Amino acid sequence: MTPTPVRQEYEVQLQPLLSVPVERRLPLAQRLWQQGWLRKAVILLVIAALWEAVARYQGNDLLLPGFLQTAVALWDGLVSGELPAKVGVSLVILLKGYLLGIILAFGLTSLAVSTQLGRDLLGTLTSMFNPLPAIALLPLALLWFGLGDNSLIFVLVHSVLWALALNTYAGFLGVSETLRMAGRNYGLRGLRLVLHILVPAALPSILSGLKIGWAFAWRTLIAAELVFGASSGKGGLGWYIFQNRNELYTDKVFAGLAVVILIGLLVEGLVFNTLERLTVRRWGMQR
Repeated sequence: MTPTPVRQEYEVQLQPLLSVPVERRLPLAQRLWQQGWLRKAVILLVIAALWEAVARYQGNDLLLPGFLQTAVALWDGLVSGELPAKVGVSLVILLKGYLLGIILAFGLTSLAVSTQLGRDLLGTLTSMFNPLPAIALLPLALLWFGLGDNSLIFVLVHSVLWALALNTYAGFLGVSETLRMAGRNYGLRGLRLVLHILVPAALPSILSGLKIGWAFAWRTLIAAELVFGASSGKGGLGWYIFQNRNELYTDKVFAGLAVVILIGLLVEGLVFNTLERLTVRRWGMQR
């Protein structure tokens, strides 16, 4: 049998394509427009200009103060220290309720992925309490816990718990069986399996639940303070808005609402976007 001849190896030297023009850099305006923060800033400026135009056309500061008038009221509140004090009161209560809600949601979902009873418990409780508005529980909270921070923390936990638990559990269910089997092969069971396998794999869903829970908690707190008033002699940001509405300082009311929006933008941009960039985007789990 004749052996198959072996082809000799050889290398072809490719010449540089000097005739093809090198792509020029994008114009400065186009490069700037690719920056997300700049596009968002332009959107905010357009909204502010429309606001000022509508306010001037309407011509009644009591009903709709302009953007510039609101900015002056906001600056005065910041310089006087009144607004930072109100914001501090609200954020302390918010963080307590938010963290407690996270702990309870994590415990409930860990039980749900570990036992059949936990799954039944989570499904039953979320079906019962998730459609229930948190602010509707405020009268009962006042009756059970009295006047103070505990009543507000109770409604905040309710607003955070179910949204975060549902998103986290949905993320756990989406983890592939291959990862689960790999964890079990390493001897991971129960809470260790949740911490080392399920949580990293379901992190995009968990972060979505954290963002939804934060939004629910923030607006529930403001609404509760509008109804509930001062807590332990110290009013928060919602109380600041309610008090100025009673005194017909509409520009201060808008200034308080602007602070609510600004805090939401800061938390979204500095906290959650940073977490996503350092985790799920860096790991290639999200675009």
